[in-house]
Amino acid sequence: MTNPYAPPRSMVTDVRDPAGEIVLADRGTRFGASMVDGLIFSALVYLPAFLIFGAIPGFTAGYGRPDPTSGLVIVGALVILFGFTAWCWFTINYVKANGQSIGKRILGIKLVRSDGTTVSLGRVFWLRNFLNGLIGVIPLLGPLYTLVDMLFIFTDSRQCLHDKLADTIVVIA
Repeated sequence: MTNPYAPPRSMVTDVRDPAGEIVLADRGTRFGASMVDGLIFSALVYLPAFLIFGAIPGFTAGYGRPDPTSGLVIVGALVILFGFTAWCWFTINYVKANGQSIGKRILGIKLVRSDGTTVSLGRVFWLRNFLNGLIGVIPLLGPLYTLVDMLFIFTDSRQCLHDKLADTIVVIA
């Protein structure tokens, strides 16, 4: 008969060290994931915008401006909005689930904190993307920051400045 007032018993195993299993993603794979993300975003947003607003003859009312009375303006805006919404939905769900963008998921890499723990959507959005983008649009300083940010990939830690800002690393999934 077991004692109902006894403390609970459980099997305790050693806690694994997540930093011991981390394998950093190589620079080429990171670049490829960035290119895949850019191509997917372009296919879903920029390409429909170009095809609808730039390539259809007779679409503009004059001087290259879209005719607001044309039904194509509404259809074009809806197609672009749908593509952007689809891209956001997939990206947000993949980042929340495993720290991956669409390109990172396809190429088998993911984003984690520098100690190997999972990364939150808020950290990725605010620190890694929003703050980095905000710094990047500062006149004169922004382009220089963006160049330095990209060149930091060649350090031993393979962390760009946006990775350092968010305390993240990119590893093999």
